[in-house]
Amino acid sequence: MYRARFRDPAGSIREGEYDPATDTVAFGGDEYAFSDPAIDVLAPTDPSKIVCIGRNYADHAAELGNDVPDRPLLFLKPPNAVASHGDTVTVPAGKDRIDWEAEFAVVIGEQCKAVDAEDAMDVVAGFTCMNDVSNRDDQNREQNWVRGKAFDGAAPLGPVLATPDEVPDDASVELRVNGETKQSSDREHMIFDVPTLIEEITTYLTLEPGDVIATGTPEGVGALSDGDTVEVEVEGVGTLEHDVRVP
Repeated sequence: MYRARFRDPAGSIREGEYDPATDTVAFGGDEYAFSDPAIDVLAPTDPSKIVCIGRNYADHAAELGNDVPDRPLLFLKPPNAVASHGDTVTVPAGKDRIDWEAEFAVVIGEQCKAVDAEDAMDVVAGFTCMNDVSNRDDQNREQNWVRGKAFDGAAPLGPVLATPDEVPDDASVELRVNGETKQSSDREHMIFDVPTLIEEITTYLTLEPGDVIATGTPEGVGALSDGDTVEVEVEGVGTLEHDVRVP
């Protein structure tokens, strides 16, 4: 099953069932094409927080000249970072390098704390795509990464939420910029898998319904430019697309 959030023509926020065969979303007897200008496609969840994982692919750690961590490296993105499918993300001005980072994202379905790995999938509502847009200029100067990772629009999410049964265990993760493939890997290459991440995170944090875990990015990060169109595709979910504006 696929779910999508959208603002209907009356301005109300709705959550409906998405049909990938027809590219439509249905709610309350009404059906809309995803491309219908009368609706606004929203991020498929409204999280209280996004828990991100650093260096969860060995090839990405290597390309940055970093060691592979011996436990999940955690950092946070706040709700203001969320952007939606079809948005134009305006990045901070005056920076030398703002990078793309394709991520396989997990959406939590219930409030949870101290979840064992063997029970972790019970608290998962589904999966979506995310771009962990990263301001390297400031990330490299600070330890808490607020300027580097938490700016407005730094976490495009979408386009839909896919339940776990729709997404293969070895689902591919790919990113394209202006149609050119820049990143290509799969979730089997993650150092720490989803259950391990949920167990580790909930040792310290209570996760709320709708919260997101961004599971890390593979090799191939690079700098965004003004006017770029970015696509993040996760097998079994679909393709998140957004544009970039550099002021």
